[in-house]
Amino acid sequence: MLLPNPAPTQLLSHPLLVEKGIEMAIKRLDLVHPEISGNKFFKLKYNLEKAKNEGKNKILTFGGAFSNHIYATAEAAKVQNLEAIGVIRGERTTPLNATLSHSERLGMQLHFMDRNSYRNKTEPTFLAILKEKFGDFYLIPEGGTNELAIRGTKEILDIADQQFSYICSSIGTGGTFSGLYASLTSHQHLLGFSSLKGEFIHQEIADLIQKYQLESRGTYEVFTAYHFGGYAKHKQELIDFLWWFYERFGIMLDPIYTGKMAFGIWDLIKKDYFKKGSKILMIHSGGLQGNAGFTEMTGIPLPT
Repeated sequence: MLLPNPAPTQLLSHPLLVEKGIEMAIKRLDLVHPEISGNKFFKLKYNLEKAKNEGKNKILTFGGAFSNHIYATAEAAKVQNLEAIGVIRGERTTPLNATLSHSERLGMQLHFMDRNSYRNKTEPTFLAILKEKFGDFYLIPEGGTNELAIRGTKEILDIADQQFSYICSSIGTGGTFSGLYASLTSHQHLLGFSSLKGEFIHQEIADLIQKYQLESRGTYEVFTAYHFGGYAKHKQELIDFLWWFYERFGIMLDPIYTGKMAFGIWDLIKKDYFKKGSKILMIHSGGLQGNAGFTEMTGIPLPT
């Protein structure tokens, strides 16, 4: 089984926090494992254990060209001596970007697929075709979210984190958010910051909670105003914030997930969303590997 390093919690210091009477810290899941960063470690942990218990030596999953999940799965498969197949949305272009070239160097077999076909990734007939092509494999869904992923993300918070009144997380597929929700104590409120444009995320989170029958002693709220145009979209205001955050606190964020979450938290602090005396824990979910690809695609430098 994959074993994590202890994730350090770093207290942040800033005059605004003093002014508002708020304590804020960041849980550094980006440091939880030397190869498998952030929340992906927890999402993959029990899935890879099950694959091995079932005698499977091959795993298959799906993702986009800059996917944190593809990158982390390639790393985890290498660590666990498993073959890995990544079904990638879109056509192969050369040279491969930093995410895909690294995954391929680790031994992941990349299979590119047109976007129309890719939409069928959950259909039984489509999966049967993949099994004919690649042989027997253990399937991990796009983004890694399933019951075992949520079981893993329930382990992100520990006893020391019970001191915090607010837990903050970015939201992609919702697996990490759902696991955090299930591990709250009665005085804790979970705030989710969607990286996707649209209000549909509210129903997706509700569906995950119902599907996996998750119970919680705490409460949650989802914010949809900090997506900066949608998934993988950005504005200069976000880029400026990433640099400010790095220069002020010495912590790198990414423009897809953690940067948007941190921007949202800071904006809510300014707007007095949090009462005086609140203790905020921000979950750093990793994903920093994507910064190189973002710079490659946009030409915009990010902290390194």
